[in-house]
Amino acid sequence: MFVAVAGALFVAVLMALALIGRLPIVVAGAYLLASVAAFALYAADKSAARRGAWRTPEGTLHGLALIGGWPGALIAQRVFRHKSSKVPFQVVFWITVVANCVALLGFVLSIPGGPGE
Repeated sequence: MFVAVAGALFVAVLMALALIGRLPIVVAGAYLLASVAAFALYAADKSAARRGAWRTPEGTLHGLALIGGWPGALIAQRVFRHKSSKVPFQVVFWITVVANCVALLGFVLSIPGGPGE
């Protein structure tokens, strides 16, 4: 449960940084939108798995996590107990989380007048 709370807290911190002008609002909004989309996609995939219907490709789930939807994906994994015990999936998932966070940090440090100056 702690990990899911951390994902939600991450998005909340991004929104707060945007509100105080330390991060472009579009960046925080993109994370929020991607997280909501990831959560919905995981819910749909779990439902499809139960029904034996067409599944969302893992590459799509990972791609959404990579572009910023990882907090929503993380919460969905815990809420729906979906993809959370598949080790190969989790390895790639956490690589996307780290890659996204490194890219975000690089972006934040490059903002004129930001912490990188």
